[in-house]
Amino acid sequence: MAWIYLVVAGLFECGWAIGLKYTVGFTKLVPSLLTISAMAISFWLLSLAMKTIPVGTAYAVWTGIGAVGVAILGMFLFGESRDVMRVVCLLLIVSGIVGLKLVSPS
Repeated sequence: MAWIYLVVAGLFECGWAIGLKYTVGFTKLVPSLLTISAMAISFWLLSLAMKTIPVGTAYAVWTGIGAVGVAILGMFLFGESRDVMRVVCLLLIVSGIVGLKLVSPS
């Protein structure tokens, strides 16, 4: 169950990171409330996952999911670069996340 919490926490991290763009410096009420809510849920789920997953592994996976997810969303939502090397680097992050899951004691 801890890994499910961690993956969902990473998805909420993507949500709040993208949400920051839409808050316009926290001047837009609804996007700001949604972003803050996503932050709280993400941190809460991360804390639940860390009850059994080692802190270093949990944090690395959480930030990795967030980094890859936000980069991919940025490509689709904001027209950010889809350069081949950028995609290769994202795949390297994904391989690191998978590797951490495979070697984790939990």
